Amino acid sequence: MLKARMESAQTAHQAFLRTKTFGALDGLRALAIFAVVLYHVLEAREGLVGRFYLSVSLFFAISGFLITTLLLRERAQTGTISLKGFYARRSLRIFPLYYAVTALYIVLVSVFETDMVVRGAFFDNVKYYLTYTSNWFINLEEGRIIFYFAWSMATEEQFYLLWPFVVRYFKSTWGPVVFMSGMLAVGIFMGWATKTGFLDTRHLWVRILASISISVCMGCLSAYLVHFPKPFAWTWKVLGQVWSVPVMVVLVFLAIYNYNTPLWLSSLLLTLMVLAMCIRPHHVMAPLIDHKWLRYVGSITYGIYLMHMISLNIVRRVVPHNLALYYVLTLALSIFFATLSYRYFEKPFLKLKDRFDWRGKKPVAEAPQPVVSTPVNPG
Repeated sequence: MLKARMESAQTAHQAFLRTKTFGALDGLRALAIFAVVLYHVLEAREGLVGRFYLSVSLFFAISGFLITTLLLRERAQTGTISLKGFYARRSLRIFPLYYAVTALYIVLVSVFETDMVVRGAFFDNVKYYLTYTSNWFINLEEGRIIFYFAWSMATEEQFYLLWPFVVRYFKSTWGPVVFMSGMLAVGIFMGWATKTGFLDTRHLWVRILASISISVCMGCLSAYLVHFPKPFAWTWKVLGQVWSVPVMVVLVFLAIYNYNTPLWLSSLLLTLMVLAMCIRPHHVMAPLIDHKWLRYVGSITYGIYLMHMISLNIVRRVVPHNLALYYVLTLALSIFFATLSYRYFEKPFLKLKDRFDWRGKKPVAEAPQPVVSTPVNPG
């Protein structure tokens, strides 16, 4: 029995390493963006929908997992990690649309915003949007802030700047794990310290440390858990079973439903759900999560996220007050804009990513044998 279980874990691990894309993650992204749009349409701060801000934590966990998996597989394939290639690919994926939407906001605010205080604050904040530092310098509690949701993209971009260096230059395989575990501990502590008033967020250093996303940290650590055989076997015992995915989904729902669930626990459960769906792709919820329409929406969530507040403001201007209609039309318009953006604006930049792709390179002499011929797609 024990031998059979070990062989099952080994087979699952090899299948995981051969996986080119994790379709379930696109499905999860789609569900997350549905929740984000609903959260902003209803301007909810209480109740179940008020907890939908945790959808951003799901995005963070997925990003941490995918980017770390990509880095680990590149090193396994080529014997090293090309920082130039990584940053070129990320820049081509992120910067064109982000800066285009930022420019669009500048035009729209210049033409349509009549509140001079809000207008002035926006233009004061533009420098932070352009430098991905809005999560450090903009107080989201101070009234209406245009493009405020850029804080989440600033958080991810800061992660992209730091983490590849850590994975690339640590000599020990587990050095990055120790580093990221320390970051996770700091993030959890800062969340408690700022919430309780133990530390004052008026200090810049407090805001910088408080911006550490514990979901990103957990996503990064989870990638290490399943990349190597032994920790994968341990993980498989809990998250690779027939019941693992539905149990994790129920636990995530309970964590979201319970307003008193601490952020670190919600983030942990979201990360474990991501892992469960990746290491056991054939599960009872796969027909829903892997549905082709849901996966399509998940593949363009970046554009939807950037455009959804513009879409919401358009809908509010032309449609009588009806929250249900606001939600449906905002989502539909955001998907429409994101589809156009992806096909006619983003694709030319994405095609350039191939010039910096390590896939297909032969392993160097001293490199370990490649674990997969094609890496996961980080989006």
